[in-house]
Amino acid sequence: AFWQAIEWVYAHTRSDGLGLPEGLRYPGLNPAVEQCLASERPETLIRAQAEEATKGGVTATPSLRLHDRQTSQAILLQGPIEGDALLSAMDMLAAEDSVVSPTTEMPADVVGDMPR
Repeated sequence: AFWQAIEWVYAHTRSDGLGLPEGLRYPGLNPAVEQCLASERPETLIRAQAEEATKGGVTATPSLRLHDRQTSQAILLQGPIEGDALLSAMDMLAAEDSVVSPTTEMPADVVGDMPR
């Protein structure tokens, strides 16, 4: 049901942050879902997640934080990430004796600079 709802939202959402047209409602809503949406709970959870992301340095979507649980090192990748850049970031974390400084930039900031 979740993915059907997501597909419907993407199909009906207007661009430039305009959201759904006024009055348009998801056809799969039931009273329990409507009650949940009418409460403050979803907004409270979303705000808490947004604040946590901001505190963690996230400034763009999509963002991906790679975290090595053994060394506690992490790399934050922001924006669309090419596969090669993702693999390089994983290699950096996996490398022994490496100290990774927190950064929001990848070595190839411009996709055109990346080898294909």
